[in-house]
Amino acid sequence: MRVEDEVRAVAAAWDGVLVGNDAEQVGRYMTEDWVYVGPSGAATKSDIVGSIASGQLAHHTMKAVSPARVARVGDTVVLTARKTSTGTWDGTPYAADEWITQVYVRVDGDWRCAFSQKTDAAG
Repeated sequence: MRVEDEVRAVAAAWDGVLVGNDAEQVGRYMTEDWVYVGPSGAATKSDIVGSIASGQLAHHTMKAVSPARVARVGDTVVLTARKTSTGTWDGTPYAADEWITQVYVRVDGDWRCAFSQKTDAAG
């Protein structure tokens, strides 16, 4: 399997795990120093995994609505795709339509996400 396809498969599997809301499983897809950047700023792996573990953040759906574009440089892969999702934050429902960019690196032979950034999709 090509590296690009491996990363696409890991990203799709991670989406499935996110919808399962198992914080420990979600954390396995991230590097220890993973960072997420969104409209409110940056969050760490422990921030997001902790929010899922406590129930503050729950994902209900996650769907890619565009094919994932990947760019590879050595053992680093950048994946960009448009995704929709639903869930709750602090008990308040949300629905999102976003572009996500994720940077994947090899850690002990497996692909892990080191960085994620989401931007609201326009129209």
